[in-house]
Amino acid sequence: MVVRRVAVAYSGGRDSTALLHATLAEAGRQGIEVLALHVHHGLSPNADAWLKHCEAQCRRWTRAGRPVEFVAHRLTASPPRGDSVEAWARQARYGALRTMALAHRAAVVLLAHHRRDQAETVLLQALRGAGVAGLAGMPGSVQRDGITWLRPWLDTPPAAIEAYGRRHRLKHIDDDSNADPRYARNRLRLQVWPALVGAFEHAEAALATTADWAQEASAALGELAALDLANVATPAGLQIQAWLELSTARRSNALRAWLKSQLGAGAPASLIERLRDELAAAAQARWPLGAAELRLYRGVLRLRPALSGAPSAVPRETKLSLRRAGIYALPGWSGSLHVERVRDGGVPLPWLAQLELRPRAGAEQFQAGMGRPPRSLKKQYQAAGVPMWDRTGPLIYSGGQLVFVPGLGIDARVVGLPGQPLVSLRWAPLPSHA
Repeated sequence: MVVRRVAVAYSGGRDSTALLHATLAEAGRQGIEVLALHVHHGLSPNADAWLKHCEAQCRRWTRAGRPVEFVAHRLTASPPRGDSVEAWARQARYGALRTMALAHRAAVVLLAHHRRDQAETVLLQALRGAGVAGLAGMPGSVQRDGITWLRPWLDTPPAAIEAYGRRHRLKHIDDDSNADPRYARNRLRLQVWPALVGAFEHAEAALATTADWAQEASAALGELAALDLANVATPAGLQIQAWLELSTARRSNALRAWLKSQLGAGAPASLIERLRDELAAAAQARWPLGAAELRLYRGVLRLRPALSGAPSAVPRETKLSLRRAGIYALPGWSGSLHVERVRDGGVPLPWLAQLELRPRAGAEQFQAGMGRPPRSLKKQYQAAGVPMWDRTGPLIYSGGQLVFVPGLGIDARVVGLPGQPLVSLRWAPLPSHA
């Protein structure tokens, strides 16, 4: 029998206490097991007391016939110097909640955000100059990293949650950091919100409605981007000529979606604006992006690991013996050679027992396919559309015969017959760690 479980993020504050209590009441009727997940951030001197309070409360509910399993996680790291404490705590909290939920076989985690939280999020995003996705605020339901995150009270005003707590005489803790004006949300909540609601009584509901509309708009933009990317993106990269045929707004939208698919996260607005302005005129260019970089060559934009700009302090290797598949590090050449077993199109493994590694000298001839004439590396690179940054690495010889060229592959003159022990070769430059 499959055990049904749901987890509640339980800080011990008013909102999460009420949500956990309400979840226990409903879960008992439906035969669902409940976990209370508590994250000890270590940022407050009261954190130990909060953990004890939450654990004791769960024991009391269990003795009262509302069983709940209490699970806690202590964060041992601290925010890096200069980073936002709010952002670090939020990211670390969600990571800890996910780890605890998965470890205890709970695929659903309930979060106690309410309507005012949503309204504050919209305001903060607007003040930060966010686009439609930012103004969409927090989703009521989202599946991420193997967990379904639910916010069942996102449309509920905080007054209703306060009333629920009073009715059931729920004890909760007050986080002293909520009064710290160093945090943006606290400044908004303590200094701006009272004046805003005083001038506009329905501000909370109106801003929450704005988030709903922005979520619809964001979904529509996502669907439009998918339609456009079907015509302008291929596995090779973003096809710039086709991309330029879109309207200005659709270019930005498609570029933003393509970058997110490549990076796994949204790209900075400054990068979107720069690319939108520079891609039309550039023929060949590179844009650094952390540990990766965008490279434009022959009308195709690609995302690749950033190459290490520093020359290697290790002497270049001149000899290499390959007797099996694997990855062979060549620090002197700032990269590694990847050797994989293949059934056809590869070089016989015995050919690779004694190899020479050489830099380009200028007179090398490479044969790109059977029946084709050998041509200079420069012409072969141009014919294959290989940009300069993909031409790094050693030329590999066996018995004086050119075997492999980074960016071009295996010379056709050494390709073995099916049935032989064949391997493919691939050069991987060392990425930058800047």
